[in-house]
Amino acid sequence: MKIADCNNIMDFRRLARRNLPSPVFNYMDGGADDEWTLKRNTSAFDHYELLPAQLSDVSDVRLDSTLFGEKVAMPVMISPTGASKLFHAAGEPAVVRAAEKFGMIYSLSTLGTTTIEDVAAAGSGPKMFQIYILKDRGLTTEFVTRSRAAGYKALCLTVDTPVPGNRERDAVYGFSSGRLRMRAVPSWLRHPGWLYRAIVKKDLEMVNLASSDRPSQQAGSSLLEYFNSQLDRSLTWSDVEWLASQWDGPLVIKGLQTVADCRNAVNAGATAVMLSNHGGRQLESAPAPVDCISDVADALHGKLEIICDGGIRRGTHVVKALALGATACSIGRAYLYPLAAGGQQGVERGLTLLRAEIERTMALVGCDSVQELGSSFIRRCL
Repeated sequence: MKIADCNNIMDFRRLARRNLPSPVFNYMDGGADDEWTLKRNTSAFDHYELLPAQLSDVSDVRLDSTLFGEKVAMPVMISPTGASKLFHAAGEPAVVRAAEKFGMIYSLSTLGTTTIEDVAAAGSGPKMFQIYILKDRGLTTEFVTRSRAAGYKALCLTVDTPVPGNRERDAVYGFSSGRLRMRAVPSWLRHPGWLYRAIVKKDLEMVNLASSDRPSQQAGSSLLEYFNSQLDRSLTWSDVEWLASQWDGPLVIKGLQTVADCRNAVNAGATAVMLSNHGGRQLESAPAPVDCISDVADALHGKLEIICDGGIRRGTHVVKALALGATACSIGRAYLYPLAAGGQQGVERGLTLLRAEIERTMALVGCDSVQELGSSFIRRCL
C-alpha cells in the first residue's frame, strides 16, 4: 500500500505501523490504562446523527472561518504533539508546510523536535506554541519570550498533566522500559534508517528544552527526566492568571472537560479552550471531548472559542462537533499517521481527504457554510 492508495485516516495508520519500529508506533498509537478513553474519543461520535435539510442550495460550500482572530481555510487546526521526528525524518517543518498549504493553524509542542524559531521559519502561516507552567517559572517565561519574538499568534497552556499518565503500551513494547527493550530488538533492526537518525544523527532530541541552559543545571538527568521533574502538582487558576499577564495575545487552555473549568478559564484570562483528555493518554475514564461541547457552548457562548480536541478521524466528526457548538476541531493522530506514512506528502494527502469529507458532509447535510451549522443539524441517538 502507498499513500495514494489511502482513502481515509485509518488507512494511513496501517502504513504508519509498517514504517515505524513497533515501540515507536505503539507510543504514538497508545493511551492510558485499558485505553477505554482513547477508544471512546472516536466512538462517542457514533452517538450523534446528522439531520439533513434537503433542497438547500449547496452549490458553493464554504469552509473558511476564523480562529484566534486569524482567517483559516477550514475549521481544523494541527494539535500540539511532541517529537514529530520520532515518526518521520521531516518532522515538524513538514507539517508546518502542509498546514500552510491548507490554510490551517499549526501548533508546536514544548516537547517538539524542532525549535520554536525553526518552526517559525518553516512557513508563514499562523502558529501556536503549547506550553506548561513548570516549577522553574524562568523556563516558562523564556518560552513565552521566544514565542513572542518568533511571531507566534497564540499560546496554549496544557493543564491535564500534574503527573504523566499510565501508558502501559510503552512498557509492553519497550519504548520506556529498559527491562523489556530486548523484546523489541527485531523491530528496531528492521528500521535501520530510524536507528541511524536516533543514534548517529541524534535527531530526536527535545530541542526547545535542549536550547535552554536551564536543564543543564540538573546534572545527570535526561531531558525527559528533567521535564517530568518539572511538572508542578501545585498549580491553580492563579498561575493561569500569571501566565495571561505574561502574554499579550490569544491564550488557549488545553485539557478541560467541564463547564466549571471553562468558566474558570475565562475568568483567568483565557480566550479559548481545547476540550481535550490528552488523546486518552492521561486520565482513564475522562469524557470524550465531543460529549463536552454542547454544555460548554450553552453556558459560555460568545465568551471564548471552543476547540474539540480528540478522536477526529472523519469529516463527519468535524461537522458533528461544529453543529454541537465547537468553533473548530484539532487533530493529532489524524495527521501523525499520515506523517509517519509519507512525510509532508502523506500529511497533505490526509488533509486533502479530510477536507473533501467535510465538504461532502456539509453538502449532504444541506448547509453551505460552517457558520450556519447548529443544533438543528444534529441530535443525540442511543
